[in-house]
Amino acid sequence: MLGKLSWDAIPFGQPIPMAASLFIVLGVLVVLVLVTWKGWWPYLWREWLTSVDHKRIGVMYVLLALVLLLRGFIDAIMMRTQLAVAAGGAQGYLPPEHYDQIFSAHGTIMIFFMAMPFMVGLMNFVVPLQLGVRDVAFPVLNAISFWLTASGALLVNISLVVGEFARTGWLAYPPLSELQFSPGVGVDYYLWALQISGIGTLLAGINMVTTILKLRAPGMTYMRMPVFCWTALTSSMLIVAAFPILTATFGMLLLDRYVGMHFFTNDGGGNFMMYINLIWAWGHPEVYILVLPAFGIFSEVIATFAGKALFGYRSMVLATLAICVLSFMVWLHHFFTMGAGADVNAVFGIMSMIIAIPTGVKLFNWLFTLYRGRLRFEVPLLWAIGFMVTFVVGGLTGVLMAVPPADFVLHNSLFLVAHFHNVIIGAVVFGAMAGYYYWFPKAFGFTLDKRLGAVSFWCWLIGFYLAFTPLYVLGLLGMTRRMQHYAEPSWQPYLIVAEVGALIILGGIVATIAQLVVSIRTRERRRDLTGDPWNARTLEWSTASPPPAYNFAVLPQVESLDAFWAMKQRGLRAPAEEYESIEMPRNSPNGFVTAFFAVVTGFAMIWHIWWMAILGLTCAVLTLLAFGWMERVEDQVSGEQLAEAERARLRPMDAA
Repeated sequence: MLGKLSWDAIPFGQPIPMAASLFIVLGVLVVLVLVTWKGWWPYLWREWLTSVDHKRIGVMYVLLALVLLLRGFIDAIMMRTQLAVAAGGAQGYLPPEHYDQIFSAHGTIMIFFMAMPFMVGLMNFVVPLQLGVRDVAFPVLNAISFWLTASGALLVNISLVVGEFARTGWLAYPPLSELQFSPGVGVDYYLWALQISGIGTLLAGINMVTTILKLRAPGMTYMRMPVFCWTALTSSMLIVAAFPILTATFGMLLLDRYVGMHFFTNDGGGNFMMYINLIWAWGHPEVYILVLPAFGIFSEVIATFAGKALFGYRSMVLATLAICVLSFMVWLHHFFTMGAGADVNAVFGIMSMIIAIPTGVKLFNWLFTLYRGRLRFEVPLLWAIGFMVTFVVGGLTGVLMAVPPADFVLHNSLFLVAHFHNVIIGAVVFGAMAGYYYWFPKAFGFTLDKRLGAVSFWCWLIGFYLAFTPLYVLGLLGMTRRMQHYAEPSWQPYLIVAEVGALIILGGIVATIAQLVVSIRTRERRRDLTGDPWNARTLEWSTASPPPAYNFAVLPQVESLDAFWAMKQRGLRAPAEEYESIEMPRNSPNGFVTAFFAVVTGFAMIWHIWWMAILGLTCAVLTLLAFGWMERVEDQVSGEQLAEAERARLRPMDAA
């Protein structure tokens, strides 16, 4: 009846997992009780859970990412603490099987459920506004994409309470992830969570590509699009091209585990190296799926706070497109040591060095934009400058590891771990935080506390160097990655310094939480009545903060790059002609309900509850069909309503 599920799935005999499970369950219960007690359910259902507004979906993506950042960082603190004390004969406080789960969950959560939702959320919120349009191409599909991503995140966290998570690392290499060596449900949690969320990400990529290519304001040619729109386009094209590889790869591994096929089992005629080729054929484009939007954020932030147009716009666009193409030509540098031969390694090594050239072009363009600009050192610019310094270090170590002989020495060491985090934290996390601070007043209508924002930045920057610079040294000393304890006591001082760095980063996360609380409490004096608190250059700042559901009462006429800056120079206001009625998509529970059944289906497949899996999948399909055949899917906003809203928006600006 319940397949493999039994009371043994609850970790009663393990104090640390049990305490964590109770903490999560109690936290969820407290939130549910509070929402019920306050009577917020109707508002949440009407305004958020069923919303198809791209801005609200973007906010929910970012909120999901921030929550999972906290969860993933707790895993990181636990690992750092374990390695700081597990020297010589000491075994530390985490048993190997639990450490391996934390190790795997940390990478999975941070890449798939923190970095990806953060970037997709910012793209969701900003791109339609920058393009001067009212929504994405497929609003309901957009909601489904978000809720499928949230479903995958939920399944990963359920594994903490019921069952176990994978003990294979965040990429689940065979043969360790095959049934013979991982007979439990941990790998199944990993695979089904990522299959479900991966479908959501693929749909989001298709939606974003269609929106940018087909929906732009009048006059918004490709070479008038903001750089962030270009990076969102290239990132989304990479999603469309790369995520089917991931889905197919995980599908084959699921077939190996569930029906005894042998795609990746050498003994059965398969080849586990095929899995590693496929996973990195997705995995290296994935790095640029995350980094390219961050590059776009830095371009917007630097141009705004330098008070001048971005230097070398066309070269920025060409560099972005070059990175998009070249990202598919470097995947083998992740396993130079597999024995492909000197010729193959040389080709991929050269390509790995070449891809640094367009990245270098971007860096010099940002520097020339800052040169002789009227710099305003607001918090987003601090993140951008910190990124440029940090990313150069990460890029140089990456070029070093692109040399096959050097990679043979460094490949399986902590040097690689330090390089990877140097790039992901220094570019993606710094970019996400810059975008969060920069666009927060546009999303909510008030600015964030600057002092706590600066505290958060400096904690992240200082903590990062303390946490990961020692790992470069340890890698050169010979310490390999994926270790739960180590016999060499001379390594321990470096790992203690790394632990201190992680705790300082934790201080940055706490400062971000405190900043949000303080800013909400003092929001009345932080109100942005102009819609343009930064004196910015692009169209999202030409509308109210927060923007109305329809974004623009009249679609803007774009005549140049930096369209809003040009409008401000001409002193333009809202057009004087009468407003025409517009139609906006109605709220739909499709995404939320479909995701609920996706969770049921995924959970049932993990535990081999076949009747529940069939029921969940059937209900998900019926939900999609039922809402797909709805006749009335739009609401009308009258011209009178638009005129009144525009008068209310312009009144504070005229007074100022």
